[in-house]
Amino acid sequence: MYFGSLPNLMYDPVGDGNSMLVTNIMKRAAFRVNMKKELVLLQKYDIADGETPEIVADKHHGSTFYHWVILIVNGISDVYHGWPKSTRQMQTYLTDKYTEAQLSEIHHYEIPQTSGDTTIMIEVENTTYPSATAVSNLTYEMELNETKRKIDLLRNEYLGFFVSEFEAIMG
Repeated sequence: MYFGSLPNLMYDPVGDGNSMLVTNIMKRAAFRVNMKKELVLLQKYDIADGETPEIVADKHHGSTFYHWVILIVNGISDVYHGWPKSTRQMQTYLTDKYTEAQLSEIHHYEIPQTSGDTTIMIEVENTTYPSATAVSNLTYEMELNETKRKIDLLRNEYLGFFVSEFEAIMG
C-alpha cells in the first residue's frame, strides 16, 4: 500500500536527456502533530519482544497490510533504528557496535531531574556533578531500545479515514 500510493515522476539520473519514469520515494506524509494530541484517535501500546510492525498491525488492525500506518503514526521512517530490537537482534547489534570491553565503558553520567518529575534522569558531566551515576554503553543501548517499545496505535474506527487521507495526500 505505502509504495503503491507514491506518485511517479520523470527522472534523468545521468543528465543526458534520457528520462525514465520512477516512483518518487522522496514524497513523505506525516501524522499531524496536533492529531497526536487527540487522545481519542490513539491508544497506547507496548511492543513485546520480537514483535514486528507487521505482527502489531495484524493484532491491532487485523491485517499485516497496515504496518505502514503504525510506522507513520509513530514517526518511524527507519525500522532498523526506530523500532525496538528483539533480544537476539540487540545481541547482534551490540556485538557489531562494541567490543566486550567497550560495553562496560561509561557512555555518560546522569542525575535525577530536580524539579517536576524527579524520576526523569538528565545527562550531565561528571566533573560538574560528583554524585552523578555512570551509565555504561550496554545500559545506555538497552534503555534506548526499551524507550522504543511504547507506541501509539490508531484506533480502528479511524483507520479507513486515515488510509483515504493518505491516498489523497500522496495521490
